[in-house]
Amino acid sequence: MRVLVVEDDPDVLQTTLEMLKLLGHWATGVGSAETARDRYLDGAFDVVMIDVGLPALSGLELAEALGVRDPVRIIFATGRPPPRELPANTQWLRKPFGIDALADALATPASGEMAPASPNPR
Repeated sequence: MRVLVVEDDPDVLQTTLEMLKLLGHWATGVGSAETARDRYLDGAFDVVMIDVGLPALSGLELAEALGVRDPVRIIFATGRPPPRELPANTQWLRKPFGIDALADALATPASGEMAPASPNPR
């Protein structure tokens, strides 16, 4: 899969990119929702992983903006509890997550459901 990671914490961004590459996916990352929105190309990614608590433009606002342009699959990666209902074509992956939980999230079809959490983050 081609994955765009939007994460403002450089260490979390780097670790997530490394895990995605270990899982055999092509991945790139940016540090802000504004950068992701401005550089996003329709059809360029299979999945966009977004931290919900981004400064300025939130991850939820970014997902809404991208969904209008390109119905891309979204995985919200955050330490926050999930909302009661998720938008269609999205998942909620709780931080901290390990490579197994990330693999499960990518393998699970998005349908507005919470991705399984990993008991042992790596």
